Amino acid sequence: MATYILLSTLTDEGRRTLRERPERIQEVNREVEALGAKVIGQYAVLGPYDFVNIVEAPDNETVARISVELGARGTVQIMSLPAIPVDAFIAGLKKKAPGPASQVEPMPNRRGRRFGRRPGRRSPAVSPRRPGPARRACS
Repeated sequence: MATYILLSTLTDEGRRTLRERPERIQEVNREVEALGAKVIGQYAVLGPYDFVNIVEAPDNETVARISVELGARGTVQIMSLPAIPVDAFIAGLKKKAPGPASQVEPMPNRRGRRFGRRPGRRSPAVSPRRPGPARRACS
């Protein structure tokens, strides 16, 4: 199963519920597990988020369903992040690219062209500067 980090921020209603019933946290963990994920760790934190939850789930769809189900209640906002174990991340960095970088075709720019200047225009370094009108000194 894949690992995910869920960053949770309580809404005003969520904070009221937590103050009145702190055990609600454990109930939500059981609901998460009923939706197909396993809670590995949970931490109350200071800062922009109220809780950091580490869960294992079979796929992204399961985590998305959990985020929607819990968020639809109006008591919490959740940011879901897939986590890659560092060893797997390093192994992925060590894999060889499919070919040399010189064989990769350049990406087109937003106008669909492959280079930065318009066709038929000379770059300023190539075209000589034409003299403009003579400037008069102010007296």
